[in-house]
Amino acid sequence: MRLSRYFLPTLKENPSEAQIVSHRLMLRAGMIRQQAAGIYSWLPFGHRVLTNIARIVREEQDAAGCHEILMPTIQPAELWRESGRYDDYGREMLRITDRHERELLYGPTNEEMVTDIFRSHVRSYRDLPLNLYHIQWKFRDEVRPRFGVMRGREFLMKDAYSFDLDKPAAIAAYNRMFVAYLRTFARLGLKAIPMRADTGPIGGDHSHEFIILAETGESQVFVHADLVARDILAEGVDYAADLQPVVDSWTSLYAATDEKHDPVAFGALADGKRIEARGIEVGHIFYFGTKYSGPDAMNVTVQGADGKPLHPEMGSYGIGVSRLVGAIIEASHDEAGIIWPESVAPFRVGIINLKPGDAAADAMAGEIYDALRAAGTDVLYDDRDERAGVKFADMDLIGLPWQVIVGPRGAKEGRAEIKRRRGGERHELDKAAILERLLG
Repeated sequence: MRLSRYFLPTLKENPSEAQIVSHRLMLRAGMIRQQAAGIYSWLPFGHRVLTNIARIVREEQDAAGCHEILMPTIQPAELWRESGRYDDYGREMLRITDRHERELLYGPTNEEMVTDIFRSHVRSYRDLPLNLYHIQWKFRDEVRPRFGVMRGREFLMKDAYSFDLDKPAAIAAYNRMFVAYLRTFARLGLKAIPMRADTGPIGGDHSHEFIILAETGESQVFVHADLVARDILAEGVDYAADLQPVVDSWTSLYAATDEKHDPVAFGALADGKRIEARGIEVGHIFYFGTKYSGPDAMNVTVQGADGKPLHPEMGSYGIGVSRLVGAIIEASHDEAGIIWPESVAPFRVGIINLKPGDAAADAMAGEIYDALRAAGTDVLYDDRDERAGVKFADMDLIGLPWQVIVGPRGAKEGRAEIKRRRGGERHELDKAAILERLLG
């Protein structure tokens, strides 16, 4: 993509309304535009990042045996009355009445709707286990939306829902998602720490949050040093195996918000390995049994192997896809701007032509651009008639993993500079070596 033809409305100054790093940099890098309090349009650059994150989340859900569906944003109120949550959820739920006086709501989550889908189609134990997920926009009417996409009212979320015959099978499904989440965040270039959590309005008695450690995190946490130091997981994960030992190896070391919240966990950290840090929640998983499928809620039954009806055991699993954009920036930036992990970067390489119109510079920049695109690499080519300082500042701001800087003098000698955004190291190389470095 040539920058002269790309819609990338960058800003030189920090917007006054932005309180945290990710919000400032997303606005300055032309990723989003606020349309109302807590509601944003995603501009081309930001949308590419959002799409890349969703792709990785989707791939890991599929690998864990989940099936993708797509549920609507608007839900009938009667489903939530069946579960007992319609009146209990609170003012965060946006309630709507249509022209026929039917009560609807803009979904903040989808336990009721997916349970209704399940009971309409599944009758036998032979159809279990089952895990259905979607990636869809949600709405929660936050009292005080702030921090850009970190605490917005409308947000993109992956939510998955498991159905199993009994509690041991449901816990196995929970463990699969636990491991899938560790793999997902590792692929996104993030160190995710699982933390025991309250279940809140979702319900249940077994829950973990996944938090990203960042200096600008929204909440204070205390983390065992071994969790910070350890590797996430090996590449090959056998989801058919018993994953309980993997989960136990993580949850035997605690992360606690404070002494009052979880005194047992807090005490376990008092052995000299307690690290005080800031954390950002990016995922939350729940096991809640028959809270939604039971006789006091939506009364879902399937025929068991013995011919008797049973209520399936359930769990739900959320990842904040749009929130992850902000979390990655909070965890990966410097004074100059964003530093994207390669897995989610909107473009992998940025080419800076320091003197458009110079025959040698145009030829070399164009050849590198064409070669990278032919190899399937996403490239942003800054061919604008702008000062070099502006181009350097913009390229550092938007944070592409690699920069290729082509000047007229070096181009005449068949050479250009390659720069890695993370760390800032630079090397002057010929065209073949540049392509080998980027494509090898």
